[in-house]
Amino acid sequence: MPTALLADVAVSISELKRHPTAALDAGRGHPVAILNHNTPTHYAVPADVWARILEALDDEQLNAICDARADEPSVEVSLDEL
Repeated sequence: MPTALLADVAVSISELKRHPTAALDAGRGHPVAILNHNTPTHYAVPADVWARILEALDDEQLNAICDARADEPSVEVSLDEL
């Protein structure tokens, strides 16, 4: 069964074992697919890309919370009451 390759660059696991830094640098800052028998088994994601992914997921969760609370009744207060 064909498997989607979700990266522009792919390296074999053998190549990763032989030259780990060179194999990961081949992605030039983008994810690298690690292949075992021509099937992607892992993805190596640079740390800054991973941080952006986590930030986007966090934003999505916060937006869902805000959307859920948007229908709740609001309470009016004055600055003096705070």
